[in-house]
Amino acid sequence: MDDTLTLEVRHEQDYLIVTAAGEIDISTVPRLRDCLFELAAAGRPLVTDLDQISFIDSSGLAVLVGTAKRATACGGSLHAVCSRPKIRQLFRLTGLDCLIPLAGTLDEALETLAARTSPS
Repeated sequence: MDDTLTLEVRHEQDYLIVTAAGEIDISTVPRLRDCLFELAAAGRPLVTDLDQISFIDSSGLAVLVGTAKRATACGGSLHAVCSRPKIRQLFRLTGLDCLIPLAGTLDEALETLAARTSPS
């Protein structure tokens, strides 16, 4: 088993938070996919905190795309958190930031979620 990726799941009252740490690559992506796809099927907003990720390859980005599509299909949504400039740039260059809202901090992501779910 590859331990270069750790995942921590927190169930908050209105959303789920997955904190990932380490590297997301072809050897660790199956664990990430299994975790995110299962949570996305719950139909609740899902926040992936990628601030402790040191590397993500195309297989990791593909899992995020698949998770976003699955979450939307199940009535939920996927949001990402990352303040690391290289990973933020990767989101912009691939257009992933158009599919998955990217916040700089967890608090920022949660505020965005709260604003979307609160009555106007």
